[in-house]
Amino acid sequence: MAKILIVDDDPFIRQLIKLALRNEETQLLDSSNGLEALELLERTMVDLVILDIMMPLMDGWELCKEIRIRYPDLPLLMVTAKSEPAHKVKGFQLGTDDYVVKPFDPMELAMRVKALMKRYRIHTSQVMLLGDTELNVKNLEVSRQGKRQTLPMKEFELLFTLAKHPNQVFTRQQLVDLIWGRDYEGGERTVDVHVKRLRERFTEDAPDFAIVTVRGLGYKLELKA
Repeated sequence: MAKILIVDDDPFIRQLIKLALRNEETQLLDSSNGLEALELLERTMVDLVILDIMMPLMDGWELCKEIRIRYPDLPLLMVTAKSEPAHKVKGFQLGTDDYVVKPFDPMELAMRVKALMKRYRIHTSQVMLLGDTELNVKNLEVSRQGKRQTLPMKEFELLFTLAKHPNQVFTRQQLVDLIWGRDYEGGERTVDVHVKRLRERFTEDAPDFAIVTVRGLGYKLELKA
């Protein structure tokens, strides 16, 4: 269940946003100012923040800036009465992902929240952790203990496919179909070559996983304890 933080000094607006999202599978938290919101974020992980601009103690501009520094991947949605283009530009420059002007249509707000959450899930699905090893689909990069290396596309796709299903055995033909496509004419030997290259890349680093040969079948990825 997604956890959403609503930050607005107006209790009526906070309640209105809660009503707009009442039919979504969400847990809703609220704060009345930016300082209170930051304190809550230090104690609780949330999936999205909806914030106003004009608030006491810390306004939405400063809150947006602080969240982007501390939680760079956290989705932000501004809901504010300030509709001037300059304010929207400033919000996006500070790092907000979307902008809704008061008074807002509750249905539109709910749809924007859903779209933003969907984009966020797509983004986070592009990163996978295998113990201390991180696989990043966006840049075909593998990171571990501060060391980073970019893999050739097919090597990365092979590793990522096996990593998504640890301990599941894939035949060579299944891997060819998934990564090179059903029309590929290079043969199953291609899989063996790419597995060999992957093993050579990660042998010295003693990684958190191993690509294991299953005799007569194919390969699987095993996570190390």
